[in-house]
Amino acid sequence: MSTPTHPGPRPAVRGGVDSRLPWWALVLPVLAFAALLALILDPAKAHATTADPAVTHLVERIRHLTGR
Repeated sequence: MSTPTHPGPRPAVRGGVDSRLPWWALVLPVLAFAALLALILDPAKAHATTADPAVTHLVERIRHLTGR
């Protein structure tokens, strides 16, 4: 009966961190930058939305409760 042999030492892995990024990690910041740049270049298209009175009331209530 032969004794099991152990494999030799494994080669050292340099920089054990995987440095590859997923596709969306590059695309999302580019899209956000492009959207903000478009707003800066043509601010006439950036309209404020009218808030629902219920939402406005809720925000005011939260501000009142946290402002103590």
